[in-house]
Amino acid sequence: MNYRRYSSTQVKYAATYVLITAVVLLFLNLYTSDLTQKLFYQSKQSAMTEKCLLASDEIAKLEVINASTVSSLVEQLESLTVTRMIVTDQNGFVIYDSAAIAQNQYCLLPEIVTAMEGNDVFSWNFHDAVMESRAAAPIIYFGSTVGCVYITDYDATQGAMLSSLQNTILRVTLALEAVVLLFSLAYAATFSRRIHRLMASMRIIQNGDYTHKVDMGGNDELTLLGNEFNDLTERLQTSEQKRRRFVSDASHELKTPLASIKLLTDSILQNEMDSATIREFVCDIGDEAERLNRMTAKLLSLTRVDVDENAECEIIYMEPTVRRAVRRLSTLTDRNCVTIHVNSVQDVPILMQEDDLYQIVYNLLENGIKYNIPNGEITVTLGQQNDNALLTVRDTGVGIPEDALGHIFERFFRVDKARSRQSGGSGLGLAIVRAIVQRNRGEITVDSTVGAGTTFHVTFPIFDTEVDKE
Repeated sequence: MNYRRYSSTQVKYAATYVLITAVVLLFLNLYTSDLTQKLFYQSKQSAMTEKCLLASDEIAKLEVINASTVSSLVEQLESLTVTRMIVTDQNGFVIYDSAAIAQNQYCLLPEIVTAMEGNDVFSWNFHDAVMESRAAAPIIYFGSTVGCVYITDYDATQGAMLSSLQNTILRVTLALEAVVLLFSLAYAATFSRRIHRLMASMRIIQNGDYTHKVDMGGNDELTLLGNEFNDLTERLQTSEQKRRRFVSDASHELKTPLASIKLLTDSILQNEMDSATIREFVCDIGDEAERLNRMTAKLLSLTRVDVDENAECEIIYMEPTVRRAVRRLSTLTDRNCVTIHVNSVQDVPILMQEDDLYQIVYNLLENGIKYNIPNGEITVTLGQQNDNALLTVRDTGVGIPEDALGHIFERFFRVDKARSRQSGGSGLGLAIVRAIVQRNRGEITVDSTVGAGTTFHVTFPIFDTEVDKE
């Protein structure tokens, strides 16, 4: 349905374009035809008026004006080649008629009447490829009008020329309109094919094939649209791959504690055990359930980070939040024999949610505790680096191999899977940290040496309160 509606729009645009060009070409045709006709009119008017004035001047010089003298004069004036010539007296009585039709009769044609009033007259008609011209001029003798000269001319040669010229202009106009029509149809067909190609690609993507690419061809806006579409499909493909990997990893990670709980419950139900063994199994079930709870909480944290991008921020200092996280982890540090030192060199204000900062600090400290050595240390340093607030978390733990440094922020990635599961790690903590840091316009980097420890550097833009007040 949408495609048919879109096709109708293309036809409408093409028809509108053809109509506009047709109107423009029609206007040009009419204008050109009218202009050529005016040029012929002016040329004929000039020639006929000149002949008429010449005849009236020459006749006025005759001593006697009659049919014989006028006929002799006309024969002498070779330039007076006209279809018909009439000479009248001041009363409109025909003295001479070259066609011998109105001889010795009164002739009161409109042109003759006007000429009797002392005016030069010219009229012109063009029809059936013939130009019919009429001119009249008074015969002035010593300031008095004593008659008039009336001439007519039927010019088929120039009429045919003018008609042929107008027909040629019309044929050129029709040919141009035909070219415009063919071009419009070809353009509409090409444009529709390219749009159809894009829509077909959309349907393929809609069916889940994110590897498909559309080739629009050309070098115009549709090409840019095709490139943007391909970029979008690449992002969709990447997102789909991440989603599938995330679902697969999450399913795998959730399946492990669930399988342990199932195995432990089956063991209790199928075997006779003393109360001490049952208690031990129940404690193990509780540990696995707690592990599931922690993993679910971190998955929910990741979801909130991905969805809640427009959370309302506040101006905070880092040291209070860092010390709150240290207190919250005191039980874990005591159990693992790890000491945390907080060194506030320069605590500067930043703009972000306090819960976001707490999540970052908590996860970095928790990692530093779990992967530290007995009697190890963690040093948290707060300072300033150029225009950024700097949070540094350094531990004396086992370190991270160089080949694993590029993957530690990936979801469910673990450097040592056996130790991670033993310590309750889910592989989500650092992924949560990076997502929160990026959402707050910050950056996180890591340095590590195997056997010597790991250092995380987190920077956030400083919120300059003085500039804000101004």
